[in-house]
Amino acid sequence: MTPQKPAPNSAQDPEDPVDPAGAVFPARSGDAGGVATEGPDGETMQPGETKQSGESTQPGGTKQPSAGRRFMESLSARSRGEGWEKPEGDLAKYRSRWRSGVRFVLQRVIFRMVVRSAVTPQVVMHRRVKSVRGPFVLVANHTSHVDGPLLALSLPWAQGRLLSTGVATDYWFEHFFRRIFVRTMLNAFPIDRGGNRKNSGTSRKLLRAGVPILVFPEGGRQSSGQMTSFKPGGAALAISVGVPVIPAAIVGGYEAMPKGRNWPKGRPPVRVVFGEPIISDEDESAVDFSDRIRGRVKDLYEQHHDEVLGADAPDEEETA
Repeated sequence: MTPQKPAPNSAQDPEDPVDPAGAVFPARSGDAGGVATEGPDGETMQPGETKQSGESTQPGGTKQPSAGRRFMESLSARSRGEGWEKPEGDLAKYRSRWRSGVRFVLQRVIFRMVVRSAVTPQVVMHRRVKSVRGPFVLVANHTSHVDGPLLALSLPWAQGRLLSTGVATDYWFEHFFRRIFVRTMLNAFPIDRGGNRKNSGTSRKLLRAGVPILVFPEGGRQSSGQMTSFKPGGAALAISVGVPVIPAAIVGGYEAMPKGRNWPKGRPPVRVVFGEPIISDEDESAVDFSDRIRGRVKDLYEQHHDEVLGADAPDEEETA
């Protein structure tokens, strides 16, 4: 009797990255069809047995996918967008449907026209950003006052619909018209400065309620165009709530509208670059994770800096 011919393995997506544990996401295995084969780890596999690289075999034959593969698959799981705590009281507005509808008109129609009249906007996005469901922490460098609306506008609406931006209480929330603007445009929440703890814990509550947040860990706008150190607050939030971080770099924002300038001149190019979502490693401290996030943002910035600002294009291949 002629044994059945093994079904070929499906081809692995060439763009699939290496997971945080260092294992390449595997291709799906076909049926061995009665023929003993060699597994990815070099061990002999019996007919009907399959094993994928990036998986570990537990006692009893249970296959466990790698942590990185489980994470990447869970990003797009429908359950990530459901089951979060229901916000109550003042926090309920951050998930309001009618408010998100107003933001859509303001961000995607009115502000888009304003942005295009002032700068030449560009967006580069890692493909996995579009698959993220549920809350996340968006971390970016801070170049100007338009960074928040520009980042919100550049995200796909599925990810940006509820995005909430942390803004300084003393500058934005203590002035009526500024408060109305940032709440309507950015779904903003207040961040205390100068030792005040009145709004402490708001960002954590929002994440637990399924609301993604935008954090500028430099603590303020750049004064020289150079990226400063990152405070570990955003990294600590991501670790404590268990959500991914999306690193983003704004290239050309400082040159278009540095501190002290109220409007860009000559529609200069400004590029928003979204990198691959990341999670903290096991037992990684908030400080170490924050440093790693800053490294990702810095890499994204440097990869696109010369191309956006007129120098020779970089040699590195873009990963987005």
